[in-house]
Amino acid sequence: MSTAVQTTQSLPTGTWNVDPVHSHVGFAVEYVAGTFRGSFSPVGAKLEVGEDGGAVLSGSTPVSGVRVQDENLSAHLQAPDFLDAERAPEITFRSREISRSGDQITIDGDLTIRGVSQPVELGGTVTEPADDPYGGVRFQLALETTIDRTAFGLNWNNPLPNGQPSLANDVRLTAELYLVKA
Repeated sequence: MSTAVQTTQSLPTGTWNVDPVHSHVGFAVEYVAGTFRGSFSPVGAKLEVGEDGGAVLSGSTPVSGVRVQDENLSAHLQAPDFLDAERAPEITFRSREISRSGDQITIDGDLTIRGVSQPVELGGTVTEPADDPYGGVRFQLALETTIDRTAFGLNWNNPLPNGQPSLANDVRLTAELYLVKA
């Protein structure tokens, strides 16, 4: 009988900045009879990993950078009904703990939307650093979590004729971050 041993690895040391051209942060929420999707751009993020393996991931995006297929809907998402860009112009994240095992990564941190901070756990994968064609070194974090939008004060809804809400409370957030050695 064999026993599988799981090893925990640290992330590559140093300061790593997001490559904003190749990175993507998006959201998906069930709406009426399908899934409504959007993204945020630009996204800023930095990962700082010390020699001791301690790491902090921080990032932000302007609410004015929310992108969906219809600019009228983008404007509605920036309005007080949703993200309230005038009073809370930025969405931020800062990790409290990062753990890695092989290519799997878990990041606990605080997400702030509309000025409301809530703890979240992101899960996903991490690649090994690789030389890129521009003389740099980079790796990828692919992360995902689901939040309850009402915990951040995003309470807008519109009832359907059957009385059900048109917009679900659960929102899936995804981030594909390409990090480049500073």
